Amino acid sequence: MIERTLAAKAISLAQKFQVITLTGPRQSGKTTLVRAVFSDLPYVSLEEPDIRQIALTDPRGFLSNYPEGAILDEIQNTPDLFSYIQKLVDENRQIQFILTGSSNFLLMEKISQTLAGRTAVLHLLPFSFVELSPLTQQYESLIFKGQYPRIYDRDIAPTDFYPAYIQTYVERDVRLIKNIGDINAFIQFTRLCAGRIGQLLNYANLASDAGISPNTAKAWLSILESSYILYRLQPYYRNFSKRLVKSPKLYFYDTGVACSLLGLRDESQVNLHYLKGALFENMIINEFIKRSSNRGESRQPYFWRDSHGKEIDCLLVNADTEHPADTEHPADTEHPADTEHPADTEHPADTENPMGEKITPVEIKSGKTLSSSYFENLEYWQSLAGLPGDQGYVVYGGEQSMQTSAGIIISWRQLERIPD
Repeated sequence: MIERTLAAKAISLAQKFQVITLTGPRQSGKTTLVRAVFSDLPYVSLEEPDIRQIALTDPRGFLSNYPEGAILDEIQNTPDLFSYIQKLVDENRQIQFILTGSSNFLLMEKISQTLAGRTAVLHLLPFSFVELSPLTQQYESLIFKGQYPRIYDRDIAPTDFYPAYIQTYVERDVRLIKNIGDINAFIQFTRLCAGRIGQLLNYANLASDAGISPNTAKAWLSILESSYILYRLQPYYRNFSKRLVKSPKLYFYDTGVACSLLGLRDESQVNLHYLKGALFENMIINEFIKRSSNRGESRQPYFWRDSHGKEIDCLLVNADTEHPADTEHPADTEHPADTEHPADTEHPADTENPMGEKITPVEIKSGKTLSSSYFENLEYWQSLAGLPGDQGYVVYGGEQSMQTSAGIIISWRQLERIPD
């Protein structure tokens, strides 16, 4: 078993919370993690039809079998159990339940109704670079293989694993969240999303290409997000005096899934693919998300783009309380991808602005050869933010990391050198 970074946080929180909820994509290693960390608790899989039936028809009798608590795997299959667990933990301060599930939407809906304040919620994503260290392969191989545990634990070829994974996901999770009549249309929609990795999201264009309505496209994107297939990276625009783009960008939680949806059959195809740079960018941003989630935090990175096309691929924002991307223009608001909106305020940003935010700008380049051009957008952003010219980072596909007069260039293998 490859040791999971999140294990330490789970152990720590279990000393403070009677209920730990672990969510994440299917096959991300949730069951393996909780069974290893909480080996003293009995394990129950609610995917097994006979067990699930008992839990659904006689929840009190079912839970009475576990007077000290249990690991309840895939608990979204038995949503009524949440209310009974609430009563048990309120009456018995010694009982401990570990809940896992693959559908974030269904889990969080029930938690907000019954277990709010009683459970710590953790998110387990596929392997991080730290967990796979040392990284001996080229990044094109890692992009193609993705980082799901079974690829590595059982030496399964990505071309065997991902098509089956996607089919199982559609047949189980999607139908559990929403009854979609035309599953083939949904799969085609997911493929179209893969073709838009790293691009500004235009709901109308995506819906038109998929042959569905914009409202359906938004609903389907929400399904893909709640089941950890993709996510929308939000723009950061506070405290700048420029007109900024406020549409989100699309990324996938795992590049192996994306490569499969794009029809790639071999890692050599990554090198020649028109989305190579976007896939590399996606993989690096995923690592920053994993670094946060593995610490039990919910902080998400942002990107920044102005009306002239100047862009910073990733902003790591460290603040006690994060602001939403836009309270007036939520992520699912429909507007063209190139729509501009005036900034909220007219004073320049800073790495420590009045809101208490510390911002680390990161540019991401798939090239393997050092180039001074990598710093052009960083220098532009730093001039707007009023920052010294050497406080930005460039992550690139090469091997050497070094300080330059324009900023710090970091090999993709050494992301831990970038603070957040």
